[in-house]
Amino acid sequence: MTQDKAKQLVAMIGGFLGTLFLALKGSGIEFAWFNQETIELWQQVLLTGIPLVFVFYGVWKNQYIVTKKAKAQEEELKKQGLK
Repeated sequence: MTQDKAKQLVAMIGGFLGTLFLALKGSGIEFAWFNQETIELWQQVLLTGIPLVFVFYGVWKNQYIVTKKAKAQEEELKKQGLK
């Protein structure tokens, strides 16, 4: 999945949840736990967690001990004296 597609998916899900929340609130259904303080708290969690996931994925993907293809690439680099 490309970065552009991921952004579109997140925007679509966020838009749906926002619309659902407004529709429920308009119908008289309210959530006491869904206030500005909890929204800011979860926003902080996501703003910290999502980049952390990307960093861990990048580190895992670039390690030469994880996959057979990476091990073969490491051996080739050693043969060429590049590592």
